[in-house]
Formats: sequence, C-alpha cells, structure tokens
Amino acid sequence: MGPCRHDGLLIRTVFLIAFTAFGATAADDGFKQVTGPCRFSFPADHGPHTDYRTEWWYYTGNVTDGDNRRFGFQLTFFRSGLRPPDERKQWPDPASAWRTDQIYLAHAAISDIGGGRHLQAERMARPVLSMAGVGQVGGMVTIHLHGWQAVIAPQGHRLQASADAFALALDLTSDKPVVMHGDGGYSRKGESSERASCYYSFTRLKAAGTLTVDGNHHEVQGSAWMDHEFSTAPLQPGIAGWDWFGLQLSDRTELMIFLLRHGDGTLNPASGGTFVAPSGRTQTLRPTDLRIQPLSHWTSPHSGARYPVKWRVAVVPLDLELILRANLDDQEMRTPKSTNLVYWEGSVQAKGTRNEKAIDGLGYVELTGYAQPFDAPM
Repeated sequence: MGPCRHDGLLIRTVFLIAFTAFGATAADDGFKQVTGPCRFSFPADHGPHTDYRTEWWYYTGNVTDGDNRRFGFQLTFFRSGLRPPDERKQWPDPASAWRTDQIYLAHAAISDIGGGRHLQAERMARPVLSMAGVGQVGGMVTIHLHGWQAVIAPQGHRLQASADAFALALDLTSDKPVVMHGDGGYSRKGESSERASCYYSFTRLKAAGTLTVDGNHHEVQGSAWMDHEFSTAPLQPGIAGWDWFGLQLSDRTELMIFLLRHGDGTLNPASGGTFVAPSGRTQTLRPTDLRIQPLSHWTSPHSGARYPVKWRVAVVPLDLELILRANLDDQEMRTPKSTNLVYWEGSVQAKGTRNEKAIDGLGYVELTGYAQPFDAPM
C-alpha cells in the first residue's frame, strides 16, 4: 500500500502495543510467544525479532560537560509488528515499495538539568525506502529512523539524533558484561508463562561525545544504560502501568526494579528486579525483597497527571536503603504527533547506605499509566 493520511491513525493504534512492550490484540495469535529462557546469542540478538509483536532498544544516561553542567538523555527505538509471520506469506506479488509488516518509532530527549528544562522529540516511519529499519552487517547492528540511529558493534555503541532544539552524538563502551534479567533473559510480566519478555541490558556504559542545546555544543562524559526487550503477550489484565528504575551506584553496582501497578495502586506479584554486583554477577529480586514508598509528587501542568518525583527505596536482602530524587520535576514525555500517549521518563539521583556505608548514584526512572491507564482505548 502507498503512503496516505491514515498512517497517523495506524501508528497510534499499533503504538499502544509497541510502547507497553507486552501489548497484544487478537491478531497476536500468529506471533511467536516468549515462554522460557531466551538463549541469547550475540551479536545476532542485538538485531530485530520480527516473529514477536513488539520490541524496543532503549538508552538513557547522565553526563556532564567541562563546566560541570549536568544533562540526562534518552534515545529509544520501537518496533511493532503489524502482521504475524504466516500472514506475510499470503501477500500478493508484485510487492509495493511501500508495503510493510512493521512500524518503527523513536523518542529522544535531553534533560538540561543546569538549565531547568526538558527537551523532547519523536519520529515515526515505515521501514521502507531506507526511512527506518534495522541492518545487520557482520558483527554490527544499526537501528535507524529518519537519520536517528543506534549502532551496536563489538567495540561499543554509537548514538545519534537531532531535533530542532537539541542533538546528541555519543559513543558508549561497556564497562560490564551484558545482564540477562529473570531466568536467562526470560522476564515474567504476569501469571501465565507467555506473559513475559526476553530482556537483557548493558547496565554500565561509559559515555562520551557531544550534546547540542540551542546551537551550543557541550562536550560531555558520563554513564549510560541500555535495555533491549521483545515480547508478544499482553500485560496482565488490571495492570494500569508500571514504574521502572535503573540505577548506577557509586560502589559499581546497578539496580533495576520494575513495579507493575494495578488500578488501585497495589502491585502485581510479577513485579521484581535485578541487582548487579561489581563483578557482573546478578541477583534476581522478588516483590517481597522491595520496599518502595513515594515521598513527594509533581502534577504536570501539561497533562494534569500526578507523578511521584521522590522515593524511599529499600532492598531488604541487600541491606540497601536509598532516597531517590528527580533531577527535574518536569521530565514528562508527550507524543501528540504519533501516539497521544503521555509518560514520565527522567534523570534521578540517589543517596543512602548499603551495609551501613554511604552510597550515592545516578539513574533513570520511567513512569507509565499516570496520565491514562494503558488498557484504555485509543
């Protein structure tokens, strides 16, 4: 099919699925299900998994320039399958140059902490005519969309994105081995076995490069985090959204927590997380290991959503207690040009103790379902 003005409606419809990472419709019966250990093989699994409905490559980080001005950044690419594998085989020939069974979307943002503002942009395209897609050559994987790209190579990652008010060009090198969450990357998101994703991370990446804000170039250094996740199955019924925490602490440990929230504020028992030791060894965290309490909130003047922006976090078996604070209250992402979804994605700082020793750190927090439950109709 050729380009048409209905593309925006199509993308908004499928992106609710793509953004939740575990969304689905009845058409998902033909997509492959995640039901057990993912048995990742790299570099191949840095690439796309088009037999599954949804997928994302997600980068966040905290950096400073030579004047000690602080920034956070986000760059995320989403892929959503429109047709399961068997249906693709039924398409007539000859194929149109515009025909596609996938949609790609991307979000980018810079939190200018020193300047007290959050800059954001979005892109979307079909993976046709070189507008978007994923290329794999040898050991290198390139995810791209309208000039934005993430390159994953054996020697590191390269990020590039530009918008009207900002741009980023960063080189990332891994300081730790890749982390498999859950059971060999099999991360449960509900009660049944197929309510799950394949999920791995680079939890500590050295970051260096350039951020450009309003035409001013800032040479920066710092640390970054990368997630790659794919799935087909829906979220457990009744889950309105989630809180995700990715923290890099000063003792060279990392902490990932995801809280799946019901509409009444209680947590689904599939919630949990991963602790990464300095050696890279991982420890899976259960909901009973976690004590997380919001301490203050911010109400968005843009959407009216009320988000927590300060938390008390305790991980009982690690004797770890932290106070997290948003580095900016307003780090709300709004995507009216593509999805009409609203979420909070922001830079945070941490201070506390582990085994009664002082500890601090930086990270990112993602908050979804506060402006609108994710099971609401589009």
